[in-house]
Amino acid sequence: MQARVWDQRDRLGRFLGELLQGLGRSERRRWATVYVRGLLSTTERKTAARLAEHMPDGDEQALQQFVGQSPWAWEPVRQQLAKHVVRALEPVAAWVIDDTGFPKKGQHSVGVARQYSGTLGRVDNCQVAVSLHYATDDAAVPLDFALYLPEEWLEQDKRDEAGIPADVRFHTKWELALGLIDHALAWGIEPGVVAADAGYGDIAAFREGLDARGLSYAVGIRKHTAVWLESVDLDPPPYRGQGRPRRIPVDLPRATSVAELARQLPASAWQQITWKEGAKGPMTSRFAAARVRPSHGFRHRPPKEHVLWLLIEWLAGEDVPNRFWFSSAPATSDLPSLVRLVKIRWWIEHGYQQLKDELGLDHYEGRTWRGWNHHVTLTMLAFAFLVLEMRQGEKNFWTAYAPAGGAA
Repeated sequence: MQARVWDQRDRLGRFLGELLQGLGRSERRRWATVYVRGLLSTTERKTAARLAEHMPDGDEQALQQFVGQSPWAWEPVRQQLAKHVVRALEPVAAWVIDDTGFPKKGQHSVGVARQYSGTLGRVDNCQVAVSLHYATDDAAVPLDFALYLPEEWLEQDKRDEAGIPADVRFHTKWELALGLIDHALAWGIEPGVVAADAGYGDIAAFREGLDARGLSYAVGIRKHTAVWLESVDLDPPPYRGQGRPRRIPVDLPRATSVAELARQLPASAWQQITWKEGAKGPMTSRFAAARVRPSHGFRHRPPKEHVLWLLIEWLAGEDVPNRFWFSSAPATSDLPSLVRLVKIRWWIEHGYQQLKDELGLDHYEGRTWRGWNHHVTLTMLAFAFLVLEMRQGEKNFWTAYAPAGGAA
């Protein structure tokens, strides 16, 4: 048992030794290692004060200074981490975009406001962060995070209070998501199909941004999203040599909501598909798919989106179909492959739970832009190491990081 513990600590040392070179000074690498070990320990609250109290080589002042004030750059660490986990996990199945809320009681933590959090399912006092995850069929690891800043946080007094850089501007969540994707592309990470929920997929500009980057996607949409079937003729009339050529038909046909279209499908269109073997048995539901053209903006400009797959799920016990996705997967794709792509997001919900409950992603009590990004980066390191260890069969991982054994 003791030998296994020290083997794990040696692996953590090598893992961090590779990824923390960019921090420069040895003191920074030392406190980064202590902090990550603390995140991986069994203490419930992962603040600098609690980690210092829990770890035999902890020092509260040193840890708080390292996370909240030390001027080390987090972007190169995330880039190196991304390249490391890709080598370990490839081939990629999807790049998953999602966001998560960090409940807060006070008003001074950077980005905190009364805003909607999908994590909480309501408007509440919280921070919200957008994330990009590298997902395969059996694991997912976050590549990058971006803190969403409500517009009031870009006023000068709040900028100064939180140390928000002058070049940081307001961006919507879907714009932050495209920014994270651009980072990963610039890092040379092999892209997968981009998966996201309807908070992103229902925004035509987000889908067009993915198209512009040459990325395929499988994204949720809401039931009121309007489409035409692929068979509808949307070609402009022939040019007769007078005036400007028309770019859209004279009389556009009526578009149909995806919910209405789903109700019109024949019984033969629906198939039972099992996409995963869960802890409680096979995960199975009814699905149908059709080739459609989104109608958003078509009346005012030539369409920017091509024909897409509309994937529909009809949950057991429900009277009508109630989950919908657009996918730019090839026209030759079969139904099981479409289902696999939209259901791979399950990994992210599971990962968020581990990041928060076990590693303290949302435990940071500092107030600054720098401190938040430092804490998140160190949590990403801890989570990636945890995932890689568990993939190697380390089922009793947490016992190796209890503080009784001393410093690694």
